[in-house]
Amino acid sequence: MKAVVTVVGKDKKGIIARVSGALFENDINILDISQTIMQDMFTMIMLVDLEGSELAVKQLSDKLHIIEQDMELSIHVQREEIFSSMHRI
Repeated sequence: MKAVVTVVGKDKKGIIARVSGALFENDINILDISQTIMQDMFTMIMLVDLEGSELAVKQLSDKLHIIEQDMELSIHVQREEIFSSMHRI
């Protein structure tokens, strides 16, 4: 199953390392990633593959919530199908 992970927050060191590290620790592969800094705001969107992981989307969201709180970010995880349906014109 694929999911979309979005990360937004004030730019600071270690955001990519913490998020990608959590994915690595849970056998989740990053298929595509885009990140930018708009003024002092960090934004990142990733397409990830949970196929090799034992985690479901909700469990991944719960694990990333710890990083979200620690680093004062907004992190959301959605199944790819739901994300695509919501963003169709």
